[in-house]
Amino acid sequence: MNTSSAPSLHGRPSPAYDAHVAEAIATLRTAIAEFGSSTLVQASSLGAEDVVLSHLIESNGLGIPLFVLDTGKLHPETQVLLQATQQRRPESVAIYRPNPASVQAFVAAEGEEAMYRSLALRKRCCHIRKLEPLERALQGKSAWLTGLRREQSGNRATVPLRDDSEQAAGRPTKFNPLANWTWGDVWHYIATHQVPYNPLHDQFYPSIGCAPC
Repeated sequence: MNTSSAPSLHGRPSPAYDAHVAEAIATLRTAIAEFGSSTLVQASSLGAEDVVLSHLIESNGLGIPLFVLDTGKLHPETQVLLQATQQRRPESVAIYRPNPASVQAFVAAEGEEAMYRSLALRKRCCHIRKLEPLERALQGKSAWLTGLRREQSGNRATVPLRDDSEQAAGRPTKFNPLANWTWGDVWHYIATHQVPYNPLHDQFYPSIGCAPC
């Protein structure tokens, strides 16, 4: 393995690694038992946590589909991994894109590089390219899965294994099966199972998303 690759640099499991893997699988099975795999969906940015979660789903035969938000501004490396994921799971990967008319109107009014000029413009861009497509992706779903981890948050309570906090707003239940995983756990799993990952992580990207952000 390349000593400068992300798995080599970061792949040091925590003492609780095996327990974290078992907890993630148990959380996935709990979600299926309650909601059924047909109304569950995984949200994936094709970052390290997301490819681990997808592998856990696939390797355990859980049959949960995933969706990716193609903002129109994804890195080329992300597009390549998305295509490979589609080829591996042709019936289980959905892609949601922003409304073309909304994008065209925003660019016509503010310019192609508007998101670099102010926080307000960046938020408007994110709403068009990510938040509105996310709402469409979650329509009709009873629950969704993310790769969020507590280690990424300053407030550990914001990333529970199960999150029902948005149900009052009509959003589905959110499950975060990797909530207790460390960064080292994530990369140890990728290395151990030879999970294809986004090469941007080898360039020290901690997460993967829309290129401007």
